[in-house]
Amino acid sequence: MNDGDGTHTGQERRFGPLGTALVIIPTYNEAENIKAIVRRVREAVPEAHVLVADDNSPDGTGKLADELAVEDDHVQVLHRKGKEGLGAAYLAGFHWGLEHGYGVLVEMDADGSHQPEELPRLLTALKGADLVLGSRWVPGGRVVNWPKSREFISRGGSLYSRVALDLPLRDITGGYRAFRRETLEGLGLDDVASQGYCFQVDLARRAVKAGYHVVEVPITFVERELGDSKMSRDILVEALWRVTTWGVGERVGRLTARAKRAQP
Repeated sequence: MNDGDGTHTGQERRFGPLGTALVIIPTYNEAENIKAIVRRVREAVPEAHVLVADDNSPDGTGKLADELAVEDDHVQVLHRKGKEGLGAAYLAGFHWGLEHGYGVLVEMDADGSHQPEELPRLLTALKGADLVLGSRWVPGGRVVNWPKSREFISRGGSLYSRVALDLPLRDITGGYRAFRRETLEGLGLDDVASQGYCFQVDLARRAVKAGYHVVEVPITFVERELGDSKMSRDILVEALWRVTTWGVGERVGRLTARAKRAQP
């Protein structure tokens, strides 16, 4: 249920302590951004740890991350063999974080579009939730320096996913998120294969369908100033195809179940 302020409520229940947060930052050719974003995270939430999941960036991002890790014991680096996509990088980061006992796992872009200064608000909201989404499309949320075409694609993608999957969420494709470890453990990560926009839709869909308490809090999304966007036509096509497939499958399943119940 949507209360109008981006909060989706279920039955009242008690939530346990959060534990230490791990901010996962996937990188591919983010040498211009990585030092600044890690510094901002450490300043915004000094007790949090950072995991840079680098896909063997040709521009030396991984080496710069290693230098940060030497200087700061709150920074770790996960070196991956090559560019496999955003979803694969986050999944690797999730598994690493769960294996190392972190209580909260956060998704954050490397380019500064997800402002670390807003992370305390997400973590505060997580005290009473299973998953918190940083949302551009709830009251108080906004985007900065986006062309209208990009905003149209993002809003349209969230709206289409919301309708197709019957989800009470405004910003389903956004990638600034905070999960409790128990939430991730309950989502069935081993069979998640989607990437990009679709990876975010998939995790949100799984969380809602599993009955987790999901909260959206407003964020200001700032377009990157340095480096190149990783968005591509293939990512958008994958998202459209998978969301449509999931939506049709769920509707067919409901119709089949209804028909069985109607049988004498």
